[in-house]
Amino acid sequence: MGADDETTITPEREATVLDWAPAGIWLGGRETELDTTLKVEDPATGGVLKEISAAEPAQAIAAMDLAAQTQASWAGTTPRERGEILRRAYELLIEHVDELALLMTLEMGKTVAESKGEVTYAAEFFRWFAEEAPRIDGGYMRNPVAGGRLLVMRQPVGPCYLITPWNFPLAMGTRKIGPALAAGCTVIIKPATLTPLSMLALGKLLGEAGLPEGVLSVLPTSSSKSLTEPIITDPRLRKVSFTGSTAVGKVLLKQAADQVLRTSMELGGNAPLIVFDDADLETAVDGTMTAKMRNIGEACTAANRIYVHSDIAEEYSRRLAERMGALKVGRGTEPDVDVGPLIERTAREGVGEMVDDAVKSGADVLTGGNVVEGPGWFYEPTVLTGVDAGSTIVREEIFGPVAAIQTFTTDDEVIALANSTEYGLVGYVFTEGLHRGIKVAEALEFGMVGLNSGLVSNPAAPFGGVKQSGLGREGGFTGIDEYLEQKLVFVPER
Repeated sequence: MGADDETTITPEREATVLDWAPAGIWLGGRETELDTTLKVEDPATGGVLKEISAAEPAQAIAAMDLAAQTQASWAGTTPRERGEILRRAYELLIEHVDELALLMTLEMGKTVAESKGEVTYAAEFFRWFAEEAPRIDGGYMRNPVAGGRLLVMRQPVGPCYLITPWNFPLAMGTRKIGPALAAGCTVIIKPATLTPLSMLALGKLLGEAGLPEGVLSVLPTSSSKSLTEPIITDPRLRKVSFTGSTAVGKVLLKQAADQVLRTSMELGGNAPLIVFDDADLETAVDGTMTAKMRNIGEACTAANRIYVHSDIAEEYSRRLAERMGALKVGRGTEPDVDVGPLIERTAREGVGEMVDDAVKSGADVLTGGNVVEGPGWFYEPTVLTGVDAGSTIVREEIFGPVAAIQTFTTDDEVIALANSTEYGLVGYVFTEGLHRGIKVAEALEFGMVGLNSGLVSNPAAPFGGVKQSGLGREGGFTGIDEYLEQKLVFVPER
């Protein structure tokens, strides 16, 4: 998990990358600087990285005007042309992987090595949907009852409003922008206030890839509510896609209901990770490290509730604590660092409060459990055992580098424990028994399951949850369907 590039990143290189990212909003394909600004901070130091323009309601209306005006012409381009633009954008992301990765590390905190992985992952959505654009199909059949023919066309939904989170500031954007553009939809995207620089850089690269003016606007803002209102209430908007907390998702669903908008929601998670007594312990610990520590644990897919069979719990916990305790904490730009800072002070405080609550309820700390003193929002990689099922750390997303372990004895018991949540995004299962693995995967009430793997995300596969973890799917063959409507054309017999 450490950096794969031992070259020292100098302050001069950081400054160059920060200058490369637009300082103005990206309004319909043009960088537009405003008097209103917001400050982007470095979570590793607490200092200001860059001051950029902050969009307000007037810019939201202007972006909506551009999206509506451009929708027909963009939908009228050939699927191959849209695909070629996305392909060029993919190539530009790969070409600029170093700049994008450093930019992401500076604004979000993860290591440069992990940021490079995200840039590559983000680029793959453009490559995937570049290939899906020409495959948009329809249907034809004879009327099964009387004469005539039934034709089914698939056409773009129309202007889309996309809202992305701070924890994956590039990939969560390409996962939405890719299928929207491939389908022929115009786009307004609002990146998270904490991490807008990666998305502004993406807008710039899409312009270089040949995306026509008016098709895409990137609107960072310091007031999400005031920016969103004129967009989501505009009768010309047709679709809202949001990745973030369940609480905010519910508000957006209520607002979308007034316009009867198409919605996609990728919301919160409370992922169980189950280690059965027949699991290969090395595989299970490796998988746990991936599922828990990817993105510093700040992911809706992060393993949140770790259930280990009582017969192997002591050995598993020892191995995991040894691995977690060996991780180096520091600024993500440093060569040997494994774990960067949490996104902001309140995030670190929340993680600390959860750990303290678990310890008060009887949990033991095998490693970590403390704030790292100094500038920035760092917290030690932590392993807790004997966690009480009623602890806050079990009920809520941790969003930090803390592994909370509980034990179980029977399959039915752990399945019930895993399903005892209103969330249903992802679960992880470790077992050497194929029959058991399939049976448990079928029984888990989650949209995705990693079987002997701590990673499920893949651009070629549908991503999404059930219950209060969201609606719809992103990625895979079905990802583009979220941005297409079906139209029936009935042709009578003559």
